[in-house]
Amino acid sequence: MCDTKEKNKDGGNGESDLRIESIERDEAGQLVVKIAGREDPIVDARVVRCFPWSVPESYVSIRDGDGKEMVMLKSFDGLDPAHRELLEAELSDKIFNPKIVKIVNYKHEFGVTSITAVTDRGEVTFQMRSRDDVRVLSPIRALFRDVDGNTYELADVTTLDSAAQKNLERYF
Repeated sequence: MCDTKEKNKDGGNGESDLRIESIERDEAGQLVVKIAGREDPIVDARVVRCFPWSVPESYVSIRDGDGKEMVMLKSFDGLDPAHRELLEAELSDKIFNPKIVKIVNYKHEFGVTSITAVTDRGEVTFQMRSRDDVRVLSPIRALFRDVDGNTYELADVTTLDSAAQKNLERYF
């Protein structure tokens, strides 16, 4: 059984022994989630990964079409493999969070930092305006948000070459 929490009608979190009975797409392509003990399925469900992002299969929110959280999955453990695959695909489609593998070029001019990086999804050049665009998650890990709102993850700054580490040390 998948470990979940369900929102009470008054909006508070209520611990309950819930089980996802099914996750599927309807004829319109909407995600439909049926929860044991709930009369109506969640139609046009939204799947949202919650913090911490370092544990991607933990704390996943299932929301209704209006964005209201209906269920919080504490983990994917115990999910039917087909349901798990559908949730993972849904999250993958919704979250564009390339992982930085290598810094090719770093330039800071006129208050704007421009970084060209090789990521797990290809090479990209992005700009940041301030230190506020960097969220340090640990002494070696950070998220960079570009001027367009895209996020790039650097899992371990120590894996980069020494020049890149020196350029990025101001953020750590």
